[in-house]
Amino acid sequence: MIFDEIYTLNNGMTIPKLGFGTWFIDDHAVVQAVREAVKIGYRHIDTAQAYGNERGVGEGIRTCGLKRDDIFVTTKLAAEIKNYSDAVRAIDESMSKMDIDYIDMMLIHCPQPWGNYRQDKRSYDMGNLEAWRALEDAVKAGKLRCIGVSNFEQPDIDHLLSGCSIKPVVHQLLAHVGNVPHELIAYSERKGMLVEAYSPVAHGKILNHPIVAEMAAKYGVTVAQICIRYILQLGLLPLPKTGNPLHMKENADVHFVIADADMDVLNRLEKFTDYGEFSIFPVFSGK
Repeated sequence: MIFDEIYTLNNGMTIPKLGFGTWFIDDHAVVQAVREAVKIGYRHIDTAQAYGNERGVGEGIRTCGLKRDDIFVTTKLAAEIKNYSDAVRAIDESMSKMDIDYIDMMLIHCPQPWGNYRQDKRSYDMGNLEAWRALEDAVKAGKLRCIGVSNFEQPDIDHLLSGCSIKPVVHQLLAHVGNVPHELIAYSERKGMLVEAYSPVAHGKILNHPIVAEMAAKYGVTVAQICIRYILQLGLLPLPKTGNPLHMKENADVHFVIADADMDVLNRLEKFTDYGEFSIFPVFSGK
């Protein structure tokens, strides 16, 4: 089963190969969503300070019936935090909101504040190093077990690596059929990071894509299952999000193999250019 499969991170820790995303699940609803996900078999829960649901995620984890050590929990440092003292405070606030003894992994959510996304790119280099130093100190204090990044580009990675003492274990990126940053993924992997793919179903925008729908019918699966399986076959870690227990089960039922020829078809799909309300996120031109 996919729930029994793991990746090994560059620090020797293991992480479940399939995660459960909680973006856009509100703080009240996420409590039961986490319980349902754990009941189905998920052992990897992903949240963020920006999602506004850390408290509910923590409650779901504490009341799901499993021991804390049985669940891998990720959260993300808010993109706007670019100094040491604010990062230290935010880490403690995440732990307090979730009411758990430690967090398995925390990521810098973005190299720039969302209001300045992909602008003034180098203006935040020192701020990212300050935030990273706070994450490193939290690892040394036992508050965090590992740390990583999200939405970074190659220069952001290079600058962070030039000044860090603990290397990032994960790089979380937008990646899905029709928008896979292959070059950035390869670069991240060369630097020792596992790449996680958030929104592997393209924020839901791919569900009616005729080519992907036809392929899903060919394999007797849903479009979402094709998309998640595609991400797994690229060697990435998918983080599908849903509050629906039926969809949670379907998203984990990916024990089929997409043929090489069909993977090539998916790799060559025209790039997505418009996510509607989600258009803040990047469309990569990588091959």
